[in-house]
Amino acid sequence: MRSDIQNNASGGAVYGLGFIGALIYFISKATSLWIGILGVLKAIVWPAYLVYEALKQLGV
Repeated sequence: MRSDIQNNASGGAVYGLGFIGALIYFISKATSLWIGILGVLKAIVWPAYLVYEALKQLGV
């Protein structure tokens, strides 16, 4: 049985590296425990912020 499905994991790798970088950035800037927890949440959803700001700059 042959499967024609290709698996491309490059997007997951980019998101993973971006998550680690954002996590380090936000935690290093945290001044309290709650700001650190907020930083972890921001690190999880950083692509949404990136796309929003990119579209805002493009005027779309």
